[in-house]
Amino acid sequence: MTWNVPNILTLIRIAAIPLLMGVFLIPGWTGYVTSAVVFVLAAITDWVDGFWARRYEQTSAFGAFLDPVADKLMVATALVLLTADDRAPAILTVIIIGREITISALREWMAELGKRAAVAVSWMGKVKTALQMAAIVLLLLHTRVFGIDAHFWGVVLLTAAAILTLWSMILYLRAALPMLLGAGPAEDSAKPGAS
Repeated sequence: MTWNVPNILTLIRIAAIPLLMGVFLIPGWTGYVTSAVVFVLAAITDWVDGFWARRYEQTSAFGAFLDPVADKLMVATALVLLTADDRAPAILTVIIIGREITISALREWMAELGKRAAVAVSWMGKVKTALQMAAIVLLLLHTRVFGIDAHFWGVVLLTAAAILTLWSMILYLRAALPMLLGAGPAEDSAKPGAS
């Protein structure tokens, strides 16, 4: 492993997962705000480590592997906590986490075939991720903030993220279908635009 700033930030993000679990259990407003702050800081480290890696050419195989793992672990942990506390609908959590497992397996299989570009990341993934992160922050807050019902809008945004999640999974599977059926490489026109 290369000890550079991006990789250290990624490890910090993973270390923040048990911290999020701990502060989530604090009752009332203090727990709501603290857990939201921890999640937001983790999201900021994700942006910073990506920017730093590109700006200072500090990309590494370890970072390329661990960065998306850290993101998915943090999101999955937050969603499970919110669902267990009846703040997030279970069906949305199942859709989002189930899709991540499915697409991760598909990407790995496509990479073995040398066809990973057929399931490349694009704009839809960025929109889905932004909606998902905003939704989780609002659901962690779980109270009115400046007159805004954080819980209500959190559910609305998480629903929108789940819809995009399903749509992007359909596009991924459509792109991979020819290879899944043994019919040859996917056509460029079938490339999904999601993460």
